[in-house]
Amino acid sequence: MKFKLFTYTCCFFLFLGCNKESKKTNRPKLVVGIVIDQMRYDYLTRFSDRFTTGGFNRILKNGFSLENAHYNLIPTYTAVGHSSIYTGTTPSEHGIISNNWYDKFLKKSIYCVDDNSYKTIGNNSKHGQKSPKRLQSTTITDQLHLAQNMQGKTIGIAIKDRSAILPAGHTANAAYWYDGGNYNTWISSSFYMNNLPKWVIDFNNNNHADSYLNTPWNTLYNITTYKSSRQDNSIFEGKLNGQKSPTFPKDLKKLRDTNGNFSLLKTIPAGNTFTTDFAKAAIIGENLGKSKKHTDFLAISYSSTDYVGHKYGVAAIETEDTYLRLDQDLADLFLFLDKNIGKNNYTLFLTADHAAVHVPAYLQSLKIPAHYIDTKALHTFLTNVTLKYFKSSDLIENISNYQIFLNKEVIESLNLEVATVAQKLADEVVAFKNIYKAVTARTLQTTHFSSGILNSLQNGYNQKFSGDVLLIPYPSTLTRGRTGTSHGSGYSYDTHVPIIFYGNGIQQGKSSKRYNITDIAPTLANLLKIEAPNSTNGVIIDEVLKK
Repeated sequence: MKFKLFTYTCCFFLFLGCNKESKKTNRPKLVVGIVIDQMRYDYLTRFSDRFTTGGFNRILKNGFSLENAHYNLIPTYTAVGHSSIYTGTTPSEHGIISNNWYDKFLKKSIYCVDDNSYKTIGNNSKHGQKSPKRLQSTTITDQLHLAQNMQGKTIGIAIKDRSAILPAGHTANAAYWYDGGNYNTWISSSFYMNNLPKWVIDFNNNNHADSYLNTPWNTLYNITTYKSSRQDNSIFEGKLNGQKSPTFPKDLKKLRDTNGNFSLLKTIPAGNTFTTDFAKAAIIGENLGKSKKHTDFLAISYSSTDYVGHKYGVAAIETEDTYLRLDQDLADLFLFLDKNIGKNNYTLFLTADHAAVHVPAYLQSLKIPAHYIDTKALHTFLTNVTLKYFKSSDLIENISNYQIFLNKEVIESLNLEVATVAQKLADEVVAFKNIYKAVTARTLQTTHFSSGILNSLQNGYNQKFSGDVLLIPYPSTLTRGRTGTSHGSGYSYDTHVPIIFYGNGIQQGKSSKRYNITDIAPTLANLLKIEAPNSTNGVIIDEVLKK
């Protein structure tokens, strides 16, 4: 009897030990964040029957898809999107209010990640003088480092500098971005390191950029099968420099000299393949996912989709072909993760930094309301308002990103009130063609908008950095030319993006409930059992996580 009791007791404690160990190993060895630049949610449905089983469809089938996920902020730009994903909050808190914005203290326009305190690592250009210093919140990547006593590795990778730097956070081991032109090098900043690691040097010396650019861009499948897109030669699409028409095939070898040489790689689907090549090299070179005690984080952003979208638009064959090729790149990456990390050892999420509107000129051709704004005419209109009501043409300091920055020194010298001038401009500017709404900073500071587009505007407003009057155009309105597309609004075509979780700790399924982009970071924090970023105001998406 004593022997049996001893046996049961040993088995009980052995069970507890095994259970404890299983909890230890249940945490993923690697988290992979994938952000696709300018991806609309409906690309998942429009192109689904053309995707392979191993790319988008693999994680849709075996992961958890949020079908009604949105950005709850304005503006929907690259830097803002990446920051909001990884901080779990909006520009009102994290401080990245655009890609470029007018700094009312420095009295000049600034770029979100510029930092002359640091130098380029990797070549002799100035394109590496960058850091995340303007990001005011911690990121989920920072929090993972803090939770592990600065152990584990965080690496950010993207063709665009801001898309590599902002997700990787303040504590990253490295962020890398691609310097094209005549350089053809993946570079970094002395914010992270003093020299490139050997694996990056080797990659730069042996990369396939030339082979990608010496191969014509033709459609992956027979061009007649691209039924989800407009005809190839469309007046709504832009052309590469040197092209007579925006048609396939595109002779990249011939066109590279007139399109920035290696920078042309950014603007074609092979740019995404090139990014995947570098991400795989990073996993091997940094031994990501190999620690027995700590979780690593790899933040990958695919930038070429945005360049393609801007030039050709939502309904172009070029865009469809880019996503069909990206699907193959993702399938390749997922198989690589299976082999090198292990199927049950990694967790990933896939989302987008914003979506995009159909080319307004194309919508107009279909009799759908769509518009263009003449920014010079808008400036003239606003100047005339200040002349009419305040007898001065010097009251406006800057107009950018649909924001008006007032010259407070001039206003005070004329014994005027800033709030009075701002409100008059807000009242009058809605008379300008295609401006739909206008709200003063004072209103955003004193009134709470709980839903709708004004709530998104409020979430994007930062009292310290934003302007004095904020404008909202009509839906489907751009300031660019009549070919290609852009983004930035709080309307559904810009805010509705995919969010898919997959891998270790993730349920299989889907949800049509409304979720916000700011919910990704706290959900990951809960999965990893760490503190969420310090300004997070998103919610944990409980149905995504295995119980």
